[in-house]
Amino acid sequence: MSGMSIVLFDGVCNLCNGSVLFIIDRDPRQRFRFAPLQSEFAVNLLASLGEGVPEPGADSLVLVEDGAVYQRSDAALRIARNLRAPWPLLWMGSIVPRALRDRVYDFIARNRYRWFGREESCRIPTPALRERFLA
Repeated sequence: MSGMSIVLFDGVCNLCNGSVLFIIDRDPRQRFRFAPLQSEFAVNLLASLGEGVPEPGADSLVLVEDGAVYQRSDAALRIARNLRAPWPLLWMGSIVPRALRDRVYDFIARNRYRWFGREESCRIPTPALRERFLA
């Protein structure tokens, strides 16, 4: 999976599902692959990366890139850095202290179901998108 980045997301969250579609539409190199955090694939992937990997909560966006794991605002900024312009400009947000960035991230994460809704189960990708999903 060299050169590929894996995005783990809350598969029942409408905001998260919309974010995945947003990434796909702005990822012409098809660098990113996706799997719901609730999937067996995600659980096994994170377990295979070793004991130093913190267990993500269902409200965490996770990026696995070159064997490293990034969560919350770090994951979001690293994803944006690899999208089509102008989104890489968001990488400049990495100069903001992580504690502050994650506080904003956590506020949105706590309210995402109320603001955007949720599904009862993970959505099944369309046949055209299925190859981008690992679970």
